[in-house]
Amino acid sequence: MRASTRRELIAGPAGRIECAVDEPERGAASARGVALIAHPHPLYGGTLDNKVVQTLARAFVELGYTAWRPNFRGVGASEGSHDEGRGEVDDLAALLAELQADRPVLAGFSFGAAVQTRLAQRIAPERMVLVGVAVNRLQALPVPADTIVIHGEQDSTVPLADVFAWARPQDLPVVVIPGADHFFHRRLHLLRAIVKGNWN
Repeated sequence: MRASTRRELIAGPAGRIECAVDEPERGAASARGVALIAHPHPLYGGTLDNKVVQTLARAFVELGYTAWRPNFRGVGASEGSHDEGRGEVDDLAALLAELQADRPVLAGFSFGAAVQTRLAQRIAPERMVLVGVAVNRLQALPVPADTIVIHGEQDSTVPLADVFAWARPQDLPVVVIPGADHFFHRRLHLLRAIVKGNWN
């Protein structure tokens, strides 16, 4: 993402977890907290280098957070193999324990967003940002009322109607980006602006 991005290997339940880490300009000591960002489905090419995930990381760094982007098990240098969202939640929880991050921001894109809804059942996040949440690929659980949910109007991978069906029982607002597809091509600047504009 940036020249200052560093890679770290953290011990997890299935072996090492590869992470990309970006810090605010004044360093980790000045950070507001940790933002943990989860990538799309590993069996369909999802990695920590996904453009949406990088955009989220950039937004959180600009908001003053240290952004951690782990590769799910079996992706890149992360050990283990894909576990349909179960082991992936365990890995994220192990990473937060290692970082001693009590109230992190949880963010994710597609499969990663759905995984984060499961992690939020275990911990009390500061806040959540879910982009293109794959409610039709992995059961997404209820989330806190202040969660920012962003979806593309023209998403053919995860239809907008499916996201509304998940959000409606929770009275959860969904921010819809007109004309955006699942990967937010040519709309990443809007995604970044929405996150930053809805932060305290």
